[in-house]
Amino acid sequence: MTIPNTLLSGLGALLPDLVSLYKDLHAHPELSFQEHRTAAVVAERLRAQGWDVTEGVGRTGVVGVLRSGDGPTVLLRADMDALPVKEETGLPYASTARAVTDDGREVPVMHACGHDVHVTALLGTCALLAADRDAWRGTVVAVFQPAEEVGGAPVMLEDGFAERFPRPDVCLGQHTAPVPVGYAGSRPGTIMSSSDSLRVVLKGRGGHGSAPEGTVDPVVLAAAVVLRLQTVVSREVAAADMAVVTVGSLHAGTKENIIPDTAELKINIRADSPDVRRRVMDAVERIVRLESAVSGAAEPEIDHFQSYPLTHNDPEATARTSDVLAEAMGGRFLTLPRPLTGSEDFGQFGQALGVPSVFWFFGTTDPALFTQFDPSRLSSPPTGVPGSHSGHFAPLAEPSVETGVRLMTTAAAHWLGTPGV
Repeated sequence: MTIPNTLLSGLGALLPDLVSLYKDLHAHPELSFQEHRTAAVVAERLRAQGWDVTEGVGRTGVVGVLRSGDGPTVLLRADMDALPVKEETGLPYASTARAVTDDGREVPVMHACGHDVHVTALLGTCALLAADRDAWRGTVVAVFQPAEEVGGAPVMLEDGFAERFPRPDVCLGQHTAPVPVGYAGSRPGTIMSSSDSLRVVLKGRGGHGSAPEGTVDPVVLAAAVVLRLQTVVSREVAAADMAVVTVGSLHAGTKENIIPDTAELKINIRADSPDVRRRVMDAVERIVRLESAVSGAAEPEIDHFQSYPLTHNDPEATARTSDVLAEAMGGRFLTLPRPLTGSEDFGQFGQALGVPSVFWFFGTTDPALFTQFDPSRLSSPPTGVPGSHSGHFAPLAEPSVETGVRLMTTAAAHWLGTPGV
């Protein structure tokens, strides 16, 4: 179907309020499962639009349901959480927020991954759908998900999502990308990698820094592990495959002249197929255990504390959706040549509910920052252009919000029914 002109005709009037909302959300970020203010804003706006609203789904999630006669059911999803990152953008609405993590640390908080754009865009789509129910038929399930950064989707599903809300015919989601505003893209099949996070505790034997011969130094052991892990991808993964191994956290000791008993590493693993994922996971665990043994350390603790599966786009549903989104983007909707190395939990809704899902990306970065742009590298900004999870990540409020609303509304309308059809 072609999107009813009446739906998007109301977008211009909404934009000033939506841009103001985006700046407010950006200035008030909240960590995963702490999105109480954001959830309250979402719930209040949905109720004012006439949605049936349920709060506290998966702890801090919000789900809105809107019906307009008989027709398909479409799930639309936006994630709400921010990151423990200090904002360095210098924007007039930059975040100065701080929060306490689950382990008691006080950290700066920033929307460094575009989730504030996602929330604003979905609220804009919800407003357009609610304002013109005569233009479509069916049911819309708007999911405002908590804690995407730590796997909030399965928490919502475990909270009885499938039993509490209408079963969709398709799940639709989108994400910002650090590329020029005006470009968007997707691909059939695998679009994002799997992600596995490990917490490793290396167990040495502490003592005085002046007498290392009486110790098993876990700091030296940790250094050996970190360096050896760099060989997993370069020497154990074929060039045609994709994998990433990152040690993002290493903590040991309290003082320069005390050799500690333990060192803790947090390791993240990305892969583009189940086979590569298994081989890399096995290699990482082998290296950790054998480096410990060679150093004379005790058996290490390895805790697999977080996992995201591959994000998979249904080929037929993606082809249908991409056609209408390409029209909405004036032809600047790209087919990505390969899966992205980032990961998502959005796909778990479609997997758990047994329905197709479609996920796409859209640019939100100032085109003036690009001397050149390779459309095939939608997730890899050139040097000097801040990417996701950077303290300098700064989407253009206008027209990023408008683009997000236009794309989500176009996709939703394509899957919903039309009056008399």
